[in-house]
Amino acid sequence: MAVAQGVKTWRAPGRVNLIGEHTDYNQGFVLPCAIGLECRIEARPSSSGRLEAHSREMRDTAEWPAGQIPSLTPQRHWTDYVVGVAKEIVALGFPVRPMRLDIASTVPAGSGLSSSAALEVATALALLDGRSIGKLELARLCQRAERNFVGMPCGIMDQYASVFGESHAAILIDCRSTDHQVVRLPDGIEIVAVNTMVKHELGKSAYGQRVAECQAALAHFPARTSLRDVTFEELERAAPEIPETPLARAKHVILENHRVQAFLRASENADLSAMGRLFVESHRSLQHDYEVSCEELDFLVDQALTIDGVIGARMTGGGFGGCTVNLVDSKSVDEFQRAIAERYQSRFGIQPAVYLCQPSSGAGLLD
Repeated sequence: MAVAQGVKTWRAPGRVNLIGEHTDYNQGFVLPCAIGLECRIEARPSSSGRLEAHSREMRDTAEWPAGQIPSLTPQRHWTDYVVGVAKEIVALGFPVRPMRLDIASTVPAGSGLSSSAALEVATALALLDGRSIGKLELARLCQRAERNFVGMPCGIMDQYASVFGESHAAILIDCRSTDHQVVRLPDGIEIVAVNTMVKHELGKSAYGQRVAECQAALAHFPARTSLRDVTFEELERAAPEIPETPLARAKHVILENHRVQAFLRASENADLSAMGRLFVESHRSLQHDYEVSCEELDFLVDQALTIDGVIGARMTGGGFGGCTVNLVDSKSVDEFQRAIAERYQSRFGIQPAVYLCQPSSGAGLLD
């Protein structure tokens, strides 16, 4: 097999989800945008016969015989994302060529901004090395890697947003049809993520638990294939038969899908008041019905809503730490960043990281 010549650098962005949390694995609607924080992989052919991966952030290197990729097993290590993608590429009929992958990422791990999806998509592009698959199949390949090898029963949002991201816009994804539409946000607002710098261990097990609880609620609607198809009126009628916890999870998912659609209409009409209200409603639902928030996230949301120029605030991502996402009047961004960091530092003794999230284009080859 001929070895590809030259060094190529591939990039894949992280994402911030504006609204539509924990709806993707329920075949619902989500509204993320790709962001400027990204994973870059410098890939070069190797004569060693091995696949090598070096992470700048982890200060760690691993390597495997390229021909033995199909027999590898999970190690509960950052390299599982690389190996999982490699195995899915082999399953598609593309042999993994011996390569050296030098990985550098500005997407903070554990932040809820999809560092794992950025790594998966950049790895897939590097290993495919120009061998063409469709963009949707690329996103699905990376989702399979995370589900089948890493063991996280995720929906497709993160990988999809990393692949299909658009500059200066969010994308509304229908997670059943896997279609999307480009959504332009009103002028004069900025998207600001604030990182709690904490990630509570409960999040690892609770994600799978929430997936199971949604399925438990769905079991009470045998004519429906997902909670997306259940109306709130149907949920209320069936409520006496559904245990309290699955009922609360279903309530969040059903109403969150409505919030995504309402947010889209509000954005189209530049109705900033409605956009902000929907952000807060989403957070309170995640806090009380889905129970994936935490003290640090709630504090950041509550404090943000008292700062001049803030339109709305909510947690983003899986929860139990990570980031809030804030819609802020462009003229108030500097003051917001100063005030929220000062208050969080005063309360928790932790300096939060604050990111101005510019909607960015999806993954590809850097010139």
